[in-house]
Amino acid sequence: MGTDTLRTDAADDADGRRREQRGWYVYDWACSVYSTSVLTVFLGPYLTSVAESAAGADGHVHPLGIPVRAGSFFAYSVSLSVIVAVLVMPLVGAAADRSGRKKPLLAAAAYTGAGATTAMFFLDGDRYLLGGLLLIVANAAQSVAMMLYNAYLPQIADPEERDAVSSRGWAFGYAAGALVLIANLILYTAHDSFGLSESAAVRVCLASAGLWWGAFALIPLRRLRDRRVPAREAALPGFRRLAATVRDMRRRPLTLAFLLAYLVYNDGIQTVISQASVYGSEELDLGQSTLIVAVLLVQLLAVAGALALGRLARSYGAKRTILGSLVAWTVTLAAGYFLPAGEPVWFFVLAAGIGLVLGGSQALSRSLFSHLVPPGKEAEYFSAYELSDRGMSWLGPLLFGLTYQLTGSYRDAIISLVAFFVIGFVLLARVPVRRAIDDAGNPVPARI
Repeated sequence: MGTDTLRTDAADDADGRRREQRGWYVYDWACSVYSTSVLTVFLGPYLTSVAESAAGADGHVHPLGIPVRAGSFFAYSVSLSVIVAVLVMPLVGAAADRSGRKKPLLAAAAYTGAGATTAMFFLDGDRYLLGGLLLIVANAAQSVAMMLYNAYLPQIADPEERDAVSSRGWAFGYAAGALVLIANLILYTAHDSFGLSESAAVRVCLASAGLWWGAFALIPLRRLRDRRVPAREAALPGFRRLAATVRDMRRRPLTLAFLLAYLVYNDGIQTVISQASVYGSEELDLGQSTLIVAVLLVQLLAVAGALALGRLARSYGAKRTILGSLVAWTVTLAAGYFLPAGEPVWFFVLAAGIGLVLGGSQALSRSLFSHLVPPGKEAEYFSAYELSDRGMSWLGPLLFGLTYQLTGSYRDAIISLVAFFVIGFVLLARVPVRRAIDDAGNPVPARI
């Protein structure tokens, strides 16, 4: 009788975990549309054009009296949004640790981001300052929400299944991005048939991403469960809590070594995602429809790439697979420097290369880090992880914007990003992940 009860409890626990996993996947489905349609495709070129319409004869706008080349305004706004996120995340992470309730905070962050994105419908004329403000709010809110979302992974997936679960989450996100981009492409290319101007069509696409984000966020918010945590240092406020977490991490230098490597190469990834459409439109003279098709190609291949790299990780380990993806990133980005202007076929080839490694490199980084988190400290460590994710992600867009500001060439700006992948590869290669997992007090998977 006792054995039957244990079996029933185990089955119920497994069923509950799978239900949470399915809900967890849906949040990627919800929020990835922002990253794809807004940050990667539409907002960069559109906000740049709005800034250019507000610029003076010298091509500069003057937010807060500071002269900024209109072509750099979007990159600087992305950089500022990351700095805001870095300041807010320790406060939210401390609140999550203190209460053990991540879900209400996830809801607040998700709907703040979704609301700001929906409000981009009102970005027209020369309202570049409104666009910059909405971008900062939406991007910072997404970072906070992803911190809380990622912290669920160690709670809903056993060690041996985390690579697969994390990869499926990214695949769901890229599938949603592809689906919405198809609708965006139809609306944008046939905007006259819908009685819309080109500008209005872009604004509808931006706002629809916010509505999608808010609607589908309801599902994970219903399915994910909060776990109460012991009252430890979690009672410490904001940055004191972060300082306590960093002090704890200092006792695990190998975890810090991984975070440093991730901080560097992920900055390159995030900058490519946010600036690729600007590079395509401004430097390669490609139209918006071409950019949408290219990003759609990225989304479709990223679904297969995330799942494929997840399978490779089962054979070769997550670390080796990530290192291979960084080599592919380096080669692809270097090739992008030489792309001829006005020839979309080669831009599609570049997009295909990015798509095949994009999802897998991020998904496996997330699952690999989950093995380096000491049991019972998931929220605080993933707060530090997201800070590493965003903590230097202002540097790539800033370098991109400064390079363009100084040289007037987006080619020079794009080639500078290769350094992030090369340095990240070297740093990650030096991390003994098996020993790092053991030092964290976790079982070491057969392949890692």
